[in-house]
Amino acid sequence: MFEIKIPEKKPDGLDFLSLGALVTRLDPGIVPFSFAKNYELHVSGGEYNVAANLSSCFGLKTGIATAIVDSPIGLKVEASVREMGVEGIYSRFKTDGVRGPNIATVWSDRGYGLRPPVVFYNRANEAAALLKPGSFDWNRIFSKGVRWFHSGGIFASLSSTTPLLILEAMKEAKQANAVVSFDLNYREKLWAVSGGKEYAQSILRKIVKEVDILVGNEEDLQKGLGLKGPEVEKKDKLNPEVFFKMMEQVASDFPNIKICATTLREVHSANKHSWAAVLWTRNNKFETPKVEIDVYDRVGGGDGFASGLFYGLLSGRSEEDALKLGWAHGALVATFPGDTTMARLEQVEAFIKGGSARIQR
Repeated sequence: MFEIKIPEKKPDGLDFLSLGALVTRLDPGIVPFSFAKNYELHVSGGEYNVAANLSSCFGLKTGIATAIVDSPIGLKVEASVREMGVEGIYSRFKTDGVRGPNIATVWSDRGYGLRPPVVFYNRANEAAALLKPGSFDWNRIFSKGVRWFHSGGIFASLSSTTPLLILEAMKEAKQANAVVSFDLNYREKLWAVSGGKEYAQSILRKIVKEVDILVGNEEDLQKGLGLKGPEVEKKDKLNPEVFFKMMEQVASDFPNIKICATTLREVHSANKHSWAAVLWTRNNKFETPKVEIDVYDRVGGGDGFASGLFYGLLSGRSEEDALKLGWAHGALVATFPGDTTMARLEQVEAFIKGGSARIQR
């Protein structure tokens, strides 16, 4: 069973609190950007997606501590956060209407078949990058009750001050006896303009020393933490032993880590993936079955996995059952447009039990 004690929920408290950036994702579907005339707008953010999923699919009370801009786009983002049932804890910024600060834009298409998805960013003068220690009254926030605190490597990469804010929040979370989790989510493009790989590793290693539960695949562990492992492009991507072998280094370098988990994905085409997941503890190793999934939109699948896993642990399930919840929910998220879930808990549990895609009448 889960060896970390999770605080009981207070009447006005949160089950789960994320710290991260909110962004707008412009999605032209399968049409390449240079030919696209129409875009769907999704409100997203690696850390936010987990809070949104835990609220919408799993019924938990969640919040997001983040930056918001007082602008029409900011109003749109706030409305979407409310729609997902997430409490917004905002540090507000005024925009000059020309140069910002801005809600960042992420451009991300879906690819198709042999053509892979493409992602690029416009994070110039991003409000979330201006967040720093002191931006939030953590003592007030945690005094109301927070059972679980979460952040990630995307937010850490945005500026020199965001990692300091993560560490400040983690200190307060520890004092409140909240579980602390972190998703490495190593994004090479983001770290390349924020100091490079060696700088990223120095920052992420400091953060991970404060973490109870780590989410990250072999590439995250190698590039984000500087751990040794096989060349990520040449290994068997569905071989759990590669991941478990790397966990020996994690156990040695980070004795605070109690659980580390990740998805395993083999990409056959933009729309056909093999999917599995693994979880390591200091006493056990768990892995899910491999399943073939038809992918509608792959963005958000990893956040879907993390949210299912966290829900399982928050609800008192065993580590193995929590892993299956993450695996199933992440697979389902890949079948929806956008970055956040449209699934329901009963669908997740049916998937675990081997439910079929036959029409439901």
